[in-house]
Amino acid sequence: MFWQEDDKKNDIDTSEKVVDLHYKIDCKQIPTCHAWELSQALYQAMPWIKDEPEVGVHQIHGAASGNGWERPPDGELIHLSKRTRMHLRVPIARIEDAAELVGKTLDISGHSVDIGKMTTKSIDPFSTIFSRYIVVSEGMTEDDFLQWVVDDLKSRGLQPRKLLCGMGHEFEADGKKIETRSLMVADLDKATSVALQEVGIGPHRHLGCGIFVPHKGIKAVGETEDKSHFSGS
Repeated sequence: MFWQEDDKKNDIDTSEKVVDLHYKIDCKQIPTCHAWELSQALYQAMPWIKDEPEVGVHQIHGAASGNGWERPPDGELIHLSKRTRMHLRVPIARIEDAAELVGKTLDISGHSVDIGKMTTKSIDPFSTIFSRYIVVSEGMTEDDFLQWVVDDLKSRGLQPRKLLCGMGHEFEADGKKIETRSLMVADLDKATSVALQEVGIGPHRHLGCGIFVPHKGIKAVGETEDKSHFSGS
């Protein structure tokens, strides 16, 4: 854990650079490990994504574990409800381009994902945000990870105050193993919250890594990777 008190800056309301897009999807089930396949399907449907590092492609998750659901082990299938959404984070200038995805069907490891209505949501300055998957180096300890996060953010002029490391997770992408940790960043001022959500941290944004979303509180970070703002809604 990393904890530091500081004065807050509250002079910003929302991001003027990126926005979250929520798509209704029609898909009964999808493999738990689908990050690579989803990114490739999106590249085929919207080739411009490849050249947009600011795009974040969230992995598809089921209902929140607080409602009795637990994510199946890798190699199994997630059974999706009608409430499940697919989420992208895109530059505001790309909203119209991203709307062209509506009506298309993605093939994710042989599972058809029909894309329905798209809605937009602004990036708001929540004081607590959370990333399910942040890429870590092999053998990196929790303390090493937290120090790396602190150093990375400070290099960008962002001053973290409260960091809490959560679950570790591994998944494969294009035959390569990617090791990740979850991270909560708490007690943020508005400007820092928005800046961190705009840019994220670490590589592989198109695989769902390093993307921050609003979170309800510190307690849940060590309990599950599926209690965030984007869980199946």
